[in-house]
Amino acid sequence: QVQLVESGGGLVQAGGSLRLSCAAAGRVLDIDEMGWYRQTPGKQRELVGNKIGDDTPHYTDSVKGRFTISRDNAKNTVYLQMDSLKPEDTAVYYCNAVASGRLWKYDFWGQGTQVTVSS
Repeated sequence: QVQLVESGGGLVQAGGSLRLSCAAAGRVLDIDEMGWYRQTPGKQRELVGNKIGDDTPHYTDSVKGRFTISRDNAKNTVYLQMDSLKPEDTAVYYCNAVASGRLWKYDFWGQGTQVTVSS
């Protein structure tokens, strides 16, 4: 099992910044990939960005150049730095970890944190 605890959401004006954190606990050595998704009411959860191992992070087009994912392996924590925020970034943001073993692979999710960007 992997437990993910998120923090850092809140209310910010358009153009502002927020940083989300996601701390992992449990079988952290089995984690291959960590990332962030977001969801608004009535829509499917969408990928914001992810980082596989030490590879360069991948981002969805709408956040490229504004959002940055980083990972502190010593703290088992992944961050999402969000700059130049827009009202359309308003959503519940979920941390995701993909962990695998010899015969299994599973997605783990954080509890979600609300990000609201006012115009």
